[in-house]
Amino acid sequence: MLEKNYLRGIELCEMPPQDLYISELPVVKHLFKMGKLEFNKPVTFLVGENGTGKSTLLEAIAVAVGFNAEGGGRNFTFSTNESHSPLWKYLDTIKSLSAKDGFFLRAESLYNLASNIDEMDKQPSFDPMVIESYGGVSLHKQSHGESFMSLIENRLFGNGFYIFDEPEAALSPMRLLTLIAEIDRLVKNNSQIIIATHSPILMAYPNAQIIELSKEGIKTVDYRDTEHYKVTKQFLDNPERMIKYLIESEC
Repeated sequence: MLEKNYLRGIELCEMPPQDLYISELPVVKHLFKMGKLEFNKPVTFLVGENGTGKSTLLEAIAVAVGFNAEGGGRNFTFSTNESHSPLWKYLDTIKSLSAKDGFFLRAESLYNLASNIDEMDKQPSFDPMVIESYGGVSLHKQSHGESFMSLIENRLFGNGFYIFDEPEAALSPMRLLTLIAEIDRLVKNNSQIIIATHSPILMAYPNAQIIELSKEGIKTVDYRDTEHYKVTKQFLDNPERMIKYLIESEC
């Protein structure tokens, strides 16, 4: 396990101009007030309600450390839609080591990543074929969840810095449990992982740092204090009662 994280923290070196929409995001304002956000565990989860800026911040971190905005390793340069925010330009990264491996994995842009791999393998210069590092079968010939797990199991070697954006979007509950085991494999092989997620299953990974983003601020929380855990537990303890309340409140 790592003695020091590859990425120990980030700083917002200056506020983005007011004419940029990101200057109004709560996560940007709070990060600027904090001065520094530290990552002190091998696994860090960014959690919070929709619209709090988890994916925007995660994407900015990824681009700031050299990853393609749409995902992939540092050698991926494809772009299908220039939709990423300029937040990365205002971030300073606090590093201690250089990782041997790295990958930015986005469930929403996995299709584009798979297409780029197929295109690279049409070029005679790639020997062995790129897809061999991803399990040997085109990611387009697998389901979304299968291709996602194939990439993690075959391409992420360890000794690396990895960023996952809402991986639960591609995975069933059972596959999320498999992902937890894969995360542990990577951690035991000297890796650091930062994950934006809504999944209470995934964020149960032991001894992880959970950073909650909200309109009120940015803070580290315990697993059972997250809104995701509380709401999910309340629902599973008595789903009929909660559904009845929700339906009747709409009448």
